[in-house]
Amino acid sequence: MTTPTSGPTNAPTPADPADLSPEAYPRKVLFVAGAGRSGTSTMAGLMQILGLHVPQPEVVADETNPKGFGEPAWAVEHHDRLLKEAGVQVSDARPDAWFETGRVSTREPERIKTAEWLESHFSESPDYTELVVKDPRLSWFLSLWRVAAIRTGATPVFATMLRPPAEVVGSKQKYYANRLGSAHLAASWLNMLLHTERATRESVADGGRSFVRYADLLDDWTKTTMQVGEQLDLQHLLHAKSEAIRDGHRFVDPGLRRVTQSLADLNLPPRLHEITGDTWHELNKLADPGGDTPEVHAALDSLREAYVELYEEAEAISRSSVVAAEQRVRKQGKGAPRPAAPAPSSLVDKVPHDLRAKIPPSVRRGVRKALGRSR
Repeated sequence: MTTPTSGPTNAPTPADPADLSPEAYPRKVLFVAGAGRSGTSTMAGLMQILGLHVPQPEVVADETNPKGFGEPAWAVEHHDRLLKEAGVQVSDARPDAWFETGRVSTREPERIKTAEWLESHFSESPDYTELVVKDPRLSWFLSLWRVAAIRTGATPVFATMLRPPAEVVGSKQKYYANRLGSAHLAASWLNMLLHTERATRESVADGGRSFVRYADLLDDWTKTTMQVGEQLDLQHLLHAKSEAIRDGHRFVDPGLRRVTQSLADLNLPPRLHEITGDTWHELNKLADPGGDTPEVHAALDSLREAYVELYEEAEAISRSSVVAAEQRVRKQGKGAPRPAAPAPSSLVDKVPHDLRAKIPPSVRRGVRKALGRSR
């Protein structure tokens, strides 16, 4: 007795993306994350040249970034507003700042607003199937953007830029006239990168994140972006046109790396220097092929815990400085008129509404009459 073989099925064969036009590419949103002055603008600019869409209007180029930022203006304004509500700075070194931005990110109205904005740009053109969103403030709200992208039917993917922390600090001090000091800027770099890595880790399983060294991008941008395209399955990169590649060569300037200094040049406190150096060492492994491993994750978790402990120690030691600053603020504000005190609330106002509702109407009317209240 012979076993019959199964005949051909009528199931459609999935189309090869290489044979598709951009309008048939799967929806994706590439989020370019990382500290400011770490190459995020160069990466976003290249993505735009190679075919991904940066939602318009963009932040206008200036002397600090003459080739453009590649930042949607709406996203920057959105982040500024949310940071203000959370009481968080762009370069915030406080580990607790992540709890504040995380709390804001879970608000349903913000999720709806963010998803609607993404959807509006997907809908602008059939070819806008792969969007790129970049802003130095982005990492604070990655969970918000992840949810928003998924709600539009898009896959969120993440590219985190890596640049030596000493160069990031030096670049911020040079171009932004930053007066916060090397220790603060190094600490804020640590806080940003350690938590960005943790926030994107859930995308490891499906190949949805990539770490890119800024130096690699400047040295050989075609090889580096192709690796990103393969890792994140970005169709515009995998099928880039020759004219776009020529434009990319004109866009990338190896001389963009104008600030070169070492960690030793920052004269950081010893423990901060040690944690910063170790973190940079481990993050570099993530940019190597096959380097995004559980062992590296565990090392970065330990470093994040070490940084939290260091920051808590610094807070405890510097408490007197905080108190002195608060006293100066109060002293300076003594001459200002005090705001009018709120009207004293009555005992009735302090009774919860649901409890007041259980009191018989006749009794409530009697109490109001005795207090001289109309309601």
